[in-house]
Amino acid sequence: MGEEEQFERIPPIRPGEEVLRRRRRPRRRLRMVPNMPAFFRFLGDIVHRTPLIPILSVLIVAVLLLALALYLIERGVNPNMNSYGEALWWCVTGMQTMGSPHHPVTAAGKVVGGLGILVTTVGFFGVIIATVTAYFMLPRRRPSREIVGIVQYNLEKLDDLSLEELEILKETTVGLIDARIERVKKASS
Repeated sequence: MGEEEQFERIPPIRPGEEVLRRRRRPRRRLRMVPNMPAFFRFLGDIVHRTPLIPILSVLIVAVLLLALALYLIERGVNPNMNSYGEALWWCVTGMQTMGSPHHPVTAAGKVVGGLGILVTTVGFFGVIIATVTAYFMLPRRRPSREIVGIVQYNLEKLDDLSLEELEILKETTVGLIDARIERVKKASS
């Protein structure tokens, strides 16, 4: 773009002045396609900054163990649970509270199935509630981890500083820390 295309003339305020205004680009309209990079950052925040993965891992192990126990108890007795896959399907449907037309036949199977449904249902909804709560509580946390990370990153850059710059940095840092210590002491007394 040439200079004439980027700027437009507007009437001068005082005679003899030349006033140019930068042309504004038209505002963007709403996209029909979602902003995928922002969505992936959101998912990354959820995975890395909330307890989603550990809690979900425990839930998956619990479902797998419950299905194994149910299969070992019901095999040979219940024609609807003659494979581990069928027992696993029953456990997943029970966890989702959708139910299944097939159910354990033995008393031990009913006890294990009932406890399993209770534990996995509470665990499943607990995963959702814990993740959402932890995600929305992130802004309320003290930024100490971030501050420490920034300081560590900047301390790695010390090798690039001269002796004079290092001395100035030391004096400034000591002065800031001493001033902060005094403010905290005054506030606490």
